[in-house]
Amino acid sequence: MGNERPRGRTWLDAKERVSGGADRYSRPTERNWQAGIVRIFGKGRHRPSASWRQATDRAFTLIGDGRYEDAGALLTRAADLEPWLSESWFNLALLHKFRHDWEQARTAGLRAVALLDRDTGAPDWWNVGIAATALQDWPLARRAWQAYGLKVPGPATDSGEPLGMDLGSAAVRLSPEGEAEVVWGRRLDPARIEVLSIPLPSSGRRWGEVVLHDGVPHGERSTAAGHTYPVFDEIELWAPSPVPTWVVLLEAASEADRDALEQLASDAGFAAEDWSSSVRLLCRMCSESRMPSDEGDGEHLDPHDHSEPGHPGPLGHRTDGQLWVPERECGLAAPASLVRGLLDGWVADSPESRDWRDLEEVC
Repeated sequence: MGNERPRGRTWLDAKERVSGGADRYSRPTERNWQAGIVRIFGKGRHRPSASWRQATDRAFTLIGDGRYEDAGALLTRAADLEPWLSESWFNLALLHKFRHDWEQARTAGLRAVALLDRDTGAPDWWNVGIAATALQDWPLARRAWQAYGLKVPGPATDSGEPLGMDLGSAAVRLSPEGEAEVVWGRRLDPARIEVLSIPLPSSGRRWGEVVLHDGVPHGERSTAAGHTYPVFDEIELWAPSPVPTWVVLLEAASEADRDALEQLASDAGFAAEDWSSSVRLLCRMCSESRMPSDEGDGEHLDPHDHSEPGHPGPLGHRTDGQLWVPERECGLAAPASLVRGLLDGWVADSPESRDWRDLEEVC
């Protein structure tokens, strides 16, 4: 459950190349808190009281309207009414997650898991894992992911950061409440993604940053090879990147010339991305659905691209039928001391087919 975005919103979608083909892991599902019975200490208890259900229903309506303080008062009341019910504390933990109050989210989450009647797979543990990751409480994060049913490398007594989980590539929707933009990244663990695309400056994010993300995907991206990748929503920035973002206009006679700059930047340990062909505008419905990640290439019109005809560049995939336009708007992620040297070196390798101008730091 989360804030509803305005209908008809336009979302940016970056079509970055991806690596690997990691299998999808199990993920949390919506809880049906009104159904069934709850067992505490081996005894059966019937579904919660009408007062509990009314307070909880009203609280989630308020959460949908962004009225977190009012919702918190109702969910606290619900927990007072039914303190034996794990859902009471799960809902409070969820609210604190929406508010980014990680100490309270951890506390309520631990109350919830203490009342569970099953050992593994409960979404309560997933929220505990997110809160623990936000707080860098690595022993609890490990315990949460393992209790959910995921394999965490390293011995059980290892209290360090849970590295090496090998979850592969995924997409993340940066700034979902603002100028939302979907970019590609590498999953470090179930709650963090390292951004490998170069985000547009409107997102306020940089290449190489690590973002904390939610557990339930909103959308998928598929590739021509048949792999499908989830799209997660960013919760907040977890680790900033010191590498600035630049925009530059290139004159690249061919795709091979453009690719040469991207490879040159990669070899230097940084990144370049041709925004003229890697970014498209999508409405919210398209962005949150399953979308091919490579539509819009070449001379074909992308039926899901909502940019304006006749306006090529970083806001659209539409072309006038030409297979290649030499002027490209390119994003670069590199230190100020290196960026001009990279561009000059790229031109020097083929001065008759390459040039650059209008370099500007944008984020």
